[in-house]
Amino acid sequence: MTDTSSQRDDRPAVDTEAAPELSVVVTLYNEAASLPELHLRTYEALTELGRTFEVVYVDDGSIDGTFAILEELHAADGRVRVIRFKRNFGQHPAMHAGLTRSRADIIVTMDGDLQNLPEDIPKLVAAIDAGYDVASGRRAARNDSWGRTLPSRLINGMLRRFTHVGISDFGCAFNAYRRSVVTPMLGAIGRQKFTKALILSGGASVIEVDVGHAARQGASRYSPLRLTRLALHVLAGFWPQPIQWAGVILGFVCTCAATVLGIYAVAYWIGESDFPGPLFLGAAVIFVLGVQGFVLALVGEYLVRIQREVEGRPLYAIDKEL
Repeated sequence: MTDTSSQRDDRPAVDTEAAPELSVVVTLYNEAASLPELHLRTYEALTELGRTFEVVYVDDGSIDGTFAILEELHAADGRVRVIRFKRNFGQHPAMHAGLTRSRADIIVTMDGDLQNLPEDIPKLVAAIDAGYDVASGRRAARNDSWGRTLPSRLINGMLRRFTHVGISDFGCAFNAYRRSVVTPMLGAIGRQKFTKALILSGGASVIEVDVGHAARQGASRYSPLRLTRLALHVLAGFWPQPIQWAGVILGFVCTCAATVLGIYAVAYWIGESDFPGPLFLGAAVIFVLGVQGFVLALVGEYLVRIQREVEGRPLYAIDKEL
């Protein structure tokens, strides 16, 4: 067991044992209710593959007894490796911790809420065996509400446009990677959300694999506000020169709006001798303020990133490693 009071996020994995053929990285946050079933099903799927493996669980600051279960699993089987954060840092830093400390040449990533079906692991591994760098999970029959799927479709469309990668499900965390395409991106993974999009933007070959998707037990942790922040993160992280483009769009829209209102004002003034100026002026001002508010939010995203880089703040702090 390793107990650390502070942990840099870029520490490489160190292990004197022979590396397994397959690593499975699972991020967890308050999943005590589903963890025993998840572990059993994952082990059954991995055993059927007939390869050496390890399962790296990252406990993202759970407070419901998740870590106690992980301690029992590790004590029973040394192939279970556990990383526990001091507090909740988020899914993407947790994914970075797991990827950094995994040891195999093939890495499977998945969420711990049992929406991803462990039985599909062999399908992803088979795609890597076929020669692809990334096997991208695609939730063919997604069991989420429209309030969750609609923003997801918007974000997927943005990522396809900005990364020039034509996959349909960037948000699915159930994927398989070759270590050779993960390692060069470790410096950005975690700070930049959407690990899969980041890796694929580096030119990795990819094939989509249809995977099952079960209904979530309990409420989704992705609220509308959090999804909106993800959209801003996509723009700031994957859109080339977004500030310049935002300025161009803002100028174009304002110019068009001013032209249309000016023409309408002249026509109405000539025809009716009475132009309802305050109403149209108010609408124009509100519209412009709305666009400016979005631009300011985008600038705010950049400022937060700059602040974090200047401060040198680590992605996460590790409490224990087993």
